[in-house]
Amino acid sequence: MPTGVALREVRRQLFDAAERVLLRDGANALTSRAVTTEAGCAKGVLHRHFPDFDAFLADLVRDRIDRMDTQAAALREAAGTGTVTGNLTSALTALFESLAVAVVGLITARDGLRARLRETIPAGIPVLTEGAQMIADYLTEERDLGRIAADRDPAMLAFTLIGTAHLLYAGKDGDRPEKDAVEEIVTTIVGDAVR
Repeated sequence: MPTGVALREVRRQLFDAAERVLLRDGANALTSRAVTTEAGCAKGVLHRHFPDFDAFLADLVRDRIDRMDTQAAALREAAGTGTVTGNLTSALTALFESLAVAVVGLITARDGLRARLRETIPAGIPVLTEGAQMIADYLTEERDLGRIAADRDPAMLAFTLIGTAHLLYAGKDGDRPEKDAVEEIVTTIVGDAVR
């Protein structure tokens, strides 16, 4: 690999390359060599910007979590519009068709990465925990608007939705579930709570 090639936005290019490798080849294929090869740069570039590969991966996961803020804001703004089931189906589909399932596999596979993430994310499974919070915040808004029964706990509904959707997506070997399958789990879980 050439070492004299200037890279703009090195972190972004390395993160995007890692995401492509992770989605295409899985967690076991994600190495510093695979990332730098995918990014078209020398292996030393990654190590100039990150102390080690687990530090790089931890920053990748945190970056992807930060990107969820836009999705969370859009979902909260959707409260009171459309249908609760439709909004949740769209949100879960967007979350799990992104990097979520692959990131959970990556975190599970790498002890060093889990240790790094625990420094800033002390509980839960990163990405899934933030996804559950996003859904709970939305359901709280809908409950406040009277579209979800007042006696229903948004956090419990959110945990159930995230867990069930994760199992649905993780159970597919590269194939994404149909939107109808996601909508069916949403309807089953929140259907009797919707007003």
